[in-house]
Amino acid sequence: MSLHCVPNTQTHDRWDSSLPPVAEVNSGDTVILDCLDSSGAQMSPTSTVADFVAMDRNKIHTITGPVFVRDAEPGDVLQIEIRRIEHRGWGWTSIIPGLGSLPERFTEPHLFLWKLEKDFSYSLAPARLPLAPFLGIVGVAPEAPGPHRTRPPGPFGGNLDVKDLQPGTTLYLPVFHTGALFSAGDGHAAQGDGEVCINGIEGPMEAEFRLTVRKDMRLDEPFAELPPKVSKVADLGSWAFIASAPDALSAAKNVIHHAIDFLMDRFALSPQLAYTLCSVALDLRLSQIVNQPQITVTGTLAKSLFPKTS
Repeated sequence: MSLHCVPNTQTHDRWDSSLPPVAEVNSGDTVILDCLDSSGAQMSPTSTVADFVAMDRNKIHTITGPVFVRDAEPGDVLQIEIRRIEHRGWGWTSIIPGLGSLPERFTEPHLFLWKLEKDFSYSLAPARLPLAPFLGIVGVAPEAPGPHRTRPPGPFGGNLDVKDLQPGTTLYLPVFHTGALFSAGDGHAAQGDGEVCINGIEGPMEAEFRLTVRKDMRLDEPFAELPPKVSKVADLGSWAFIASAPDALSAAKNVIHHAIDFLMDRFALSPQLAYTLCSVALDLRLSQIVNQPQITVTGTLAKSLFPKTS
């Protein structure tokens, strides 16, 4: 089995099956991808809100690849063992007018820069945020001819933003083109389930994968096997915010408003920083869909985020 390294100069910002591969590997080989942050290196540890506003949006979701996997053919499955993901010590989270879950409440651009220690960030005091790096985008070339923007995910994977895709997880994707044409990027050092303000902690990452062609499987959508969960902090319990509404989005928005107001009242965070913290730490889930016409959504924040006050 061989090891292949792909530098962050070998990137693209559109899905397109006609893109020339930047590397060719055998089934079972290991690939290390050097991934830029989701801005395509337009952001830095010293960026300002003005830099963020002036950013070229066409470069959003710059990803590394594509990697051609020999013997992969349409109808096969690409098995992707996620072995290692390492952040580079910094990241950013933004609020973008008109986007995110609460555009009616947050109408001005905002940028927050994070300094990342090995396992935690203490940048948003008094919170102690555990880090759990993963790549928001992991995918193969979509079936339809490109180019396609990278924001919408699909059966090919892509911009899934599933925080469970961490080291120890094995992801399986259906193959639509010869060679599969694997790419990945959009590193997040931490993210809540929902990514409610539109970003997790965006930052450059190095990621290591083992790619194996599976001809004994058939898939129509992504599938993953997750390892047992290992926590970096003691479980001190959680705060749960619960809301019901005729649709899940309305219920989720009410949960997020409640969580933001709680953080403002309890910890004196500004609205923008409370929203930012919710995007990287609040976990949303559907609690029930059977009591129609009402759907219930629950959002949880771990009390260990504020260990001195929990």
